[in-house]
Amino acid sequence: MSDTTTPHAGYGSEEWALRCELAALYRLVAHLRMTDLIDTHITARVAGPEHHFLINRYGVLFHEMRASDLVKIDRDGRVVEAADRVAAEPQRYRVNAAGFTIHSAIHMARPDLRFVIHTHTPAGSAVSAQKQGLLPISQHALKFYGALAYHDYEGIALDLGERERLVADLGSHNAMILRNHGLLAGGKSAAMAFQEIYFLERACQIQINALAGNAELTLPPESVRKLTASQFARDDEEGIAQLAWEAALRLIDTSVADYRS
Repeated sequence: MSDTTTPHAGYGSEEWALRCELAALYRLVAHLRMTDLIDTHITARVAGPEHHFLINRYGVLFHEMRASDLVKIDRDGRVVEAADRVAAEPQRYRVNAAGFTIHSAIHMARPDLRFVIHTHTPAGSAVSAQKQGLLPISQHALKFYGALAYHDYEGIALDLGERERLVADLGSHNAMILRNHGLLAGGKSAAMAFQEIYFLERACQIQINALAGNAELTLPPESVRKLTASQFARDDEEGIAQLAWEAALRLIDTSVADYRS
C-alpha cells in the first residue's frame, strides 16, 4: 500500500502528501453522505508563490477519489500539470468552471485557508434557503455564533466578477452559507477544514429536524451563546480537530482502492 511519504512519479513529496490529505477529505465527505454526484468541490492550496491549487477531476465520484485524480490549476483556471500528461489524456484534466470560480476566490484572498470545502447537502441547502439562516439552537450551531458569513445567490458561479463579492462576504470567517445554494468551509489544515464542515452540516441537520417537529424552540441566552463559541475556539487551538481527523481517517482506511494512489 502506498503512503503519504512515498510520492507518486512526477510529484514531489510535499505535494504528494497534500494530494493524499485532499483525497482523504473527498472520501470522508462521501462516507458521511455529503456529496452531490460529481458536483461540489474540495480544494487545497499548493505551497509556493505561484498560487496553484488542487481540485477534483470532473467526473470522478468522491468515494473514488485518489491522490493522482486531483488536478493542479492556477488562479486563472489553467491546468499546470506536465504538458505531456495533459496532451495524452485531456479528459483526465478537465475541471468544473463553477468550482474554479468559488475556490480560486477564497484561495487567492485567504492564504490561511489552505483547504476549502463546498457542499450541496439537503440540510445545508435547506438552511441556506431559510431567511433567518442558522439558528443558535444547538451546541453544533453555537460553534459558529458570531463567526458565520452569508453570500447571496447570483446563479451558477460562472461569473468571475462574483469572486470579489464572495471574498467580501466571507471576511475573516472560516465558514459561510451560500444562500439558496449550500455550505462552504475552510481551514489551515485538512483537519480544521473537516471539523468546520462537519459541525456546520450537523448544525443544519439539527435545525431542519427541530423545525420539522413544529414545536416552540428554546434559544440559549446571549451570554451562553458567546461562551460556547469561545469554548469551541479554545478547543480548536488545543488540537481537538486533529484528534477527530485522525479518528475519522480510520473510517476510510478499509477502502478497497486506496486514496493514497
